[in-house]
Amino acid sequence: MTISRRTLLKASAAATAFGGVSMPFIARAQQAEYVYKYANNLPDTHPMNIRAREMSAAIKTETNGKVDLQVFPNNQLGSDTDMLSQIRSGGVEFFTLSGLILATLVPAASINGIGFAFPNYDTVWKAMDGDLGAYIRKEITKANLVVMDKIWDNGFREITSSTKPIKSPDDLKGFKIRVPVSPLWTSMFKAFDSAPASINISEVYSAMQTRVVEGQENPLAIISTAKFYEVQKFCSLTNHMWDGYWFLANRRAWEKLPADLRDIVAKNINAAGMKEREDVAKLNAGLRGELESKGLAFNELEPGPFRDKLKSAGFYKEWQGKYGDEAWAILEKAVGKLG
Repeated sequence: MTISRRTLLKASAAATAFGGVSMPFIARAQQAEYVYKYANNLPDTHPMNIRAREMSAAIKTETNGKVDLQVFPNNQLGSDTDMLSQIRSGGVEFFTLSGLILATLVPAASINGIGFAFPNYDTVWKAMDGDLGAYIRKEITKANLVVMDKIWDNGFREITSSTKPIKSPDDLKGFKIRVPVSPLWTSMFKAFDSAPASINISEVYSAMQTRVVEGQENPLAIISTAKFYEVQKFCSLTNHMWDGYWFLANRRAWEKLPADLRDIVAKNINAAGMKEREDVAKLNAGLRGELESKGLAFNELEPGPFRDKLKSAGFYKEWQGKYGDEAWAILEKAVGKLG
C-alpha cells in the first residue's frame, strides 16, 4: 500500500471511523491488559499517524485485544521536551522523536544531521539501517530507553528565501535564516557566514513576513503545511540535512509486556516505519510541483562546494571532536570522507 497526498485526509477519516466502530467491539471481546499511549508531534494526516493507526489496529488484532496502543498526534500530550520527560518517567509509554532533539539527552543521536553528509536516501538507509543506526541505538539504550530497530522518515531539509535563490556557499554569506534551537544548526550556518536566528516554529511565518529573517529551512512537507510559500519566493533543494524519528519506549512499560507480546509490538512498529518511509518519499516527490504551482521557484545545486566550505571553516573537525572518533568513523564509512 502506498499513500498519496490526495488520500491522506481520506485515510485519516477512515481510520477515525474504524476506531469509532471496530475498537469498542474488540474491547468488548476482551478487555485490553496493556493500554499504552503513543505520542508524536506530527499532524493527524501525516503518513506517520496514518501508519500508526494501522499499526495499532494490527497490534490489537494479533495480541487478541491484550495490547491497546492509543495514538496521540500533533503534540496533544505536550511539546517534544515535555514528552521526552514523560517517556523517561512513564507518563507516556511510546514516543517518536527527532534525533536532533533527542541529542539533548543522547548527544550521538544528532550525528545523522551533519551538514551535507548524505547525498541521497540510499546512503541514509544504508547508514541508519546499518552500523550508524546500531551505534545510535546503543547510545539511546544507555539512557535507559528502549528504541525500535527502524528509524522513521522526516526528510531532507531545504532552504527557502524571500530575497534570492541559494546556489552557492557565497549566497549564504550574511543570509538571515531561521534555525531551530540547536547547536548543530547554529554551528553549520555560522560556518557559512550566515546570520542564523533561533526562532520557535510557531513564530517562523510572521518572522519571515516581517523580514526579521529572509528565509528558513525545513522538509518540503512542512514548507507546504505551514504555508511558507506565501511569504517566500525561492526554494533551493539543498538537502543539507536529513532527519528521522526514533520510535522510543519507556523501559518499565516495555518490560511489563510478556516476550511474545513484545515481539508482536516491535514487529508491527518496524513494519509501519518501513511503510511510512515509502509514503514520505512519495509525498515529497509530489510536493515540488504543488509548491511550484503556488509560486515557489525551485533550483537545484551542487553540494560539493558547500561541503568544501564546511571543511575549510572547521565545521566537520569541530563535530568530529564532539561525537568522538568512533562515531565519526562509522558515519564516514557510510558517506565517505567529510573532514
